[in-house]
Amino acid sequence: MNILIVGGGGREHAIAQAVKKSPKCTKLYCAPGNAGIAAMAECADIKVMEFDRLVKFAKKHEIDLAIVGPDDPLVGGLVDAFEEAGIRAFGPERKAAILEGSKAFSKELMKKYGIPTAGYEVFTDAAAALSYLDNVKFPIVLKADGLALGKGVLICNTLDEARNGVKEIMLDKKFGTAGNKMVIEEFMTGREVSVLTFCDGKTIKIMSSAQDHKRAGDGDTGLNTGGMGTFSPSPFYTKKINDICKKTIFQPTVDAMKAEGREFKGVIFFGLMLTDSGPKVLEYNARFGDPEAQVVLPRMKNDIIDVMEACIDGTLGKIKLEFEDNAAVCVVLASKGYPVKYTKGHLIKGLDKFDEKDGYYCFHAGTKKSTKGIVTNGGRVLGITAKGSDLHKARSNAYEAVTWVDFDNKYCRRDIGKAIDEV
Repeated sequence: MNILIVGGGGREHAIAQAVKKSPKCTKLYCAPGNAGIAAMAECADIKVMEFDRLVKFAKKHEIDLAIVGPDDPLVGGLVDAFEEAGIRAFGPERKAAILEGSKAFSKELMKKYGIPTAGYEVFTDAAAALSYLDNVKFPIVLKADGLALGKGVLICNTLDEARNGVKEIMLDKKFGTAGNKMVIEEFMTGREVSVLTFCDGKTIKIMSSAQDHKRAGDGDTGLNTGGMGTFSPSPFYTKKINDICKKTIFQPTVDAMKAEGREFKGVIFFGLMLTDSGPKVLEYNARFGDPEAQVVLPRMKNDIIDVMEACIDGTLGKIKLEFEDNAAVCVVLASKGYPVKYTKGHLIKGLDKFDEKDGYYCFHAGTKKSTKGIVTNGGRVLGITAKGSDLHKARSNAYEAVTWVDFDNKYCRRDIGKAIDEV
């Protein structure tokens, strides 16, 4: 099969690594890709929102399967564009990707179908939102309705913080049109867990659990980022909790989307909070998480193409998902100053030391080729992933591998996976 992956981050590198292992893959393309993906695929300099160019490329190269990685093209309808051109595509259609594309839609869906989540109100008017804040219990959570690169969520501890947050989101448009509508949500406490699932519109299959670290600094301090590291599986996501989630969250979400005429085929990422009153949904994503994909996919035993085709064809019920009985930890190497201000173009050394046969992976996120070699080209530069017999060993291996790579302004959190010490 000729396969095209759309995207250019660590998630897409992890997908490419999994796809490349499939005997069904004869030729792999990626648009736009990055310096790491270029080692295993032919990269095309096409942006993820250039739908016409992507479709034209897919036709020219006789693509048998297109895999759409990022949220923007999914919410924008790239899968629909591929399908209309007669190209099989993995990912939800636009009408289903709204599950991630609109927080107001997803909250109203959960309310309608009794799926546990935090209490909330939706606002399109800043004055009404500000008035509502006078009678809420703090802390409170403000969420821009649309896509905001994972950064459109503000946790506010005081009324002044919340008022400033409303101003940032709805009036100053810090997150652009994503802030035209806003959700104000009660603050939930508990363990956060990420669960990735495959869906074929009616059946849902659960991948291994993971836990992400969003804040830039150690001890979960600093600004929210796209993710500074993750580990899998989560020791806090027990069989008992899994059984509850299957019954009250996972299958009900798939059934709700089908009932709404928005059949979901692809990956649903469930961001969960394990509260004292049971697991509740923090957020939905309509694609693989990043960096969660970088610890989940390397542990998956299945041929990923078999699973993706089953999702498209509605035959996922015939697939038995299997994962290695081990663990993985990913530490993101970022550019110092991320997510605010940072420099690019620094030469990266040590990339040749990784061998996936030994359980070590170096997933590229913000890199590019230059005349002097592979250089930094973003805030999150690399995802250093290592497997281990358990989480403690995987964490030790990952931080050992972090020392193999070097570039100017290299930065990472030193406490990824530290929560496992509490188990």
